[in-house]
Amino acid sequence: MQGFPSQIRAAEHSELDSDEAQAKRAEEARQSLINLGFAWALVVLCCSHHFGHLMHMMGYHQFAHTSFMNFMSQPVVSGALGAFALLGPGRSLLVDGLKSLWAGAPNMNSLVAIGSTTSFTVGAAAALVPQLGFDSGFMEEPVMLLAFVLLGRALEARAKVRAASDLKALAKLIPTNSRLVLDPGDEPGSDSSHVRENVEMMMVPTTSVRPGDILRVLPGERVPCDAEVLEGIAAVDESMLTGESVLVAKRTGLQVAGGCVVYEGPLTIKTTATGAESTLAGIGRLVAAAQSREAPMQRVADAVAGKFCYGVMAASAATFTFWQTLGQHLFPAAIVASGSSSALLLSIKLAVDVLVVACPCALGLATPTAVLVGSSLGATRGLLMRGGDVLERVAGISGVVFDKTGTLTEGKLRLATTAVVPGAAAAVAESLQATLQNSGSSNGKQQSNGNGSAATGDDGEGLLLRIAAAVEASTRHPLAAALAAEASSRCLKLPAVTEAKTEPGSGVAALVGGQRVLVGRPDWVLSQLPPTATSASPQLSQTTTDQAGKLTSVYVSVGDQLLGGLGFRDTLRPDAVETVRTLQQMGLRVFLLSGDDTATVKAVAAQAGIAAEDAYGSNTPREKLEVIRRLQVSTHSVHFAGLVITLATTHP
Repeated sequence: MQGFPSQIRAAEHSELDSDEAQAKRAEEARQSLINLGFAWALVVLCCSHHFGHLMHMMGYHQFAHTSFMNFMSQPVVSGALGAFALLGPGRSLLVDGLKSLWAGAPNMNSLVAIGSTTSFTVGAAAALVPQLGFDSGFMEEPVMLLAFVLLGRALEARAKVRAASDLKALAKLIPTNSRLVLDPGDEPGSDSSHVRENVEMMMVPTTSVRPGDILRVLPGERVPCDAEVLEGIAAVDESMLTGESVLVAKRTGLQVAGGCVVYEGPLTIKTTATGAESTLAGIGRLVAAAQSREAPMQRVADAVAGKFCYGVMAASAATFTFWQTLGQHLFPAAIVASGSSSALLLSIKLAVDVLVVACPCALGLATPTAVLVGSSLGATRGLLMRGGDVLERVAGISGVVFDKTGTLTEGKLRLATTAVVPGAAAAVAESLQATLQNSGSSNGKQQSNGNGSAATGDDGEGLLLRIAAAVEASTRHPLAAALAAEASSRCLKLPAVTEAKTEPGSGVAALVGGQRVLVGRPDWVLSQLPPTATSASPQLSQTTTDQAGKLTSVYVSVGDQLLGGLGFRDTLRPDAVETVRTLQQMGLRVFLLSGDDTATVKAVAAQAGIAAEDAYGSNTPREKLEVIRRLQVSTHSVHFAGLVITLATTHP
């Protein structure tokens, strides 16, 4: 029996899971911290003998002339510290700066190299030839200079590591392994709503998946890559892309993005994009670009660095020429006051001063440092700026546009309202009396409450919540989590549930005390009941909408009886109102932009203190972009704060 040679697929990596690049950035950050530590240790040593002046001022004369102080003030010690700073922590800066200068393209490192080496050379000459009259303290200049420059480099390296951690967090949205269907057979037709069970599958690394591969995703799992649904019906959480907490129904022929969570049912999918071509990789590129984009002022600094370097060198040469020619005749007293023995020595000293003072310049060091610190502080508060240019333009904005879900709101559904069909609670409590008594009531009492549920000690609302939470506990779903949280907060004890089955995109059916219970979409629940039971549905309208807008509604039925309905809503963050008020007090106009229906968006805007005319609803990500562009034309400059990542990924 003959076979054929085979080999394991090579892993396909993207910006999100490049461990080599992340390790390199981490090593650079570690080395920059080591260099920074050495540099500032040298600063402390260099400045130690200068503390003697302070001790004299404080009256501690005996400490100002100790053997240690005298030793540290020796020129040979200053020379050793300066040489160590140049050849140790500052060596890479000097090499880069001198190479760039030699190549005719000087940069800020060239200024550092020229200033530090020149000052050290003059200080060394003063120590070796005291008759020159120079100050040997020049040898300490490289220590101070390199310490401040390395501080900026360390901040930059830290920002790069933070960018890598942001990418790593995105990478965690993709599962490490995928369930590969080995023999999918013929691709299902467009009406395939059920997932075939008798197929052979195996777990494989997600990095080995290629376009065209058939995968199986179970409820509660994340989609491993961008794909098209072949089989099954499920609800998918796409909040990481759209910011909207409401689940999106997926069926055959629809697209799903890698990183989204599947609920209610399994899906068989056909891979369409992996690795660097996936949606999540595009988001990763956006994050990486956001961390590396420079502010306009920083770009100006980089652009003029070469000319500025030549300008500083020219200014130093002009200073030398002036004091060597006209200066000594116009200001003869300056030579005496400086302690120099000749005009030549004074000219050299002042020329070196120009080189040292001009480096590092504020334009080249302070601007990038300020951008890095500002973006880092923003990140600690959950704010990701798309780059230094955005940070710089924030000072001139006239309006702020908020996305709704997950920005002004918490991004999680919570129970907002309940409604019980009159008389239904009594009938249900009687039919489930034994089961409810065995599970216990919410307050442990057996007394009448006027709602016909005396046998259980529940009111109608409590009975509705107990049954709904018990049935939903058998599935993984945001609504199930909201019900579980509400039941826990009320200390409700849930009855036993058997034979629970999830109907993808519709709801959950189960047996409670021998009675068939349905919890799910109103239309699905009503379709399972006789006409006499569905006639009570208009009495549950308060679970579909209220004064705050549209609600996500769930109906509950027991047997052939419609029990009641539950309404869920995403609620405002605790600090949303104060945030909007603060921005308005700063003179900024605040807008609200969302994909939810217009009535709900305007209701949320009213709660947050935003004017109704500044609230825009029922917008797709692309439509949101158009709204922002119109606002930019009308209000000149607006800042967008939200979770619509696909909007920014498609239009950087």
